[in-house]
Amino acid sequence: MSKISFNKIWQHEQVLPYILGELKQHIEKITPVKKIYLFGSRGRTPTDEWKSLEGKDWDIYIVTAFPIVNTRIWTHEKNYHIDLMINTEEKGKKFLNNYTSCVELFPNNKLNIKDFEKESGEDKTSKYLTNNC
Repeated sequence: MSKISFNKIWQHEQVLPYILGELKQHIEKITPVKKIYLFGSRGRTPTDEWKSLEGKDWDIYIVTAFPIVNTRIWTHEKNYHIDLMINTEEKGKKFLNNYTSCVELFPNNKLNIKDFEKESGEDKTSKYLTNNC
């Protein structure tokens, strides 16, 4: 944990592109990524209020053809604190049913790394994160 850069934990403009870009690429070397969900405090908090979650980690559930264990190296190599679970769709449905709200990040939102860039001081992220599970 000493390597964690706490100023990056909550910054969606840095963390979400990593989840949807680099991390997804790492996983797809092993198995195709079918879906990516955000759950926990970020899944139930509107994106325009994410500043209030400073210091909270990211709870990510990724659906693939088969489970992958020991994913910590992918989440800590870039100094992001992400609670990452990679499992099958069947197990994912059972798991995510325990959460009152989650957000599907991929594929329904079709997020692109460039969509998170701030233009003219406007944060464009919130308009892409509207689908609740």
